[in-house]
Amino acid sequence: MLKPAVFFDRDGVLNVEKGYVYQISDFEWIDGAQEAIKYLNQKDYLVFVVTNQSGIARNYYSEEDVIQIHQFMNSELKKIDAKINEFFYSPWHPEGMNKDYERVSHLRKPSPGMLELAQTKWPINKTSSFLIGDQITDLSAAENFGIKGYLYEGGNVLDFLKKILEPN
Repeated sequence: MLKPAVFFDRDGVLNVEKGYVYQISDFEWIDGAQEAIKYLNQKDYLVFVVTNQSGIARNYYSEEDVIQIHQFMNSELKKIDAKINEFFYSPWHPEGMNKDYERVSHLRKPSPGMLELAQTKWPINKTSSFLIGDQITDLSAAENFGIKGYLYEGGNVLDFLKKILEPN
């Protein structure tokens, strides 16, 4: 059975943008982010993170660092009986310093590759799914995938989400 999904950009939407967050000690939830995820879980939405992580290509940190942050996020969410179903990230960048990741990739937003990958792995109902991001590249990825994208510009994430799902 297909389910609606919400795709979240990570830095600047779920956690405070501090420039290449890769250490748990630098991770700080944005107000209402955890509650927004729990709200979606309770409404039977699939919840995904789709995040460009060019810091890997730039040799600022490793894929393992990204995976550890994502595990930390879900361990924090578990404390309030919430979860992100899966994290998708793109380590690629055409101007990277690490030759293993220095290239253009369909997985890097604004391309829809991460969203398409999620669709191959999960029963996503695209017509009732959407993306929340803080950059034009996020909204372009949503458009390229054929779903709505919403520009988050600050404030409580749960309040922002409720304006989308409960407009009246």
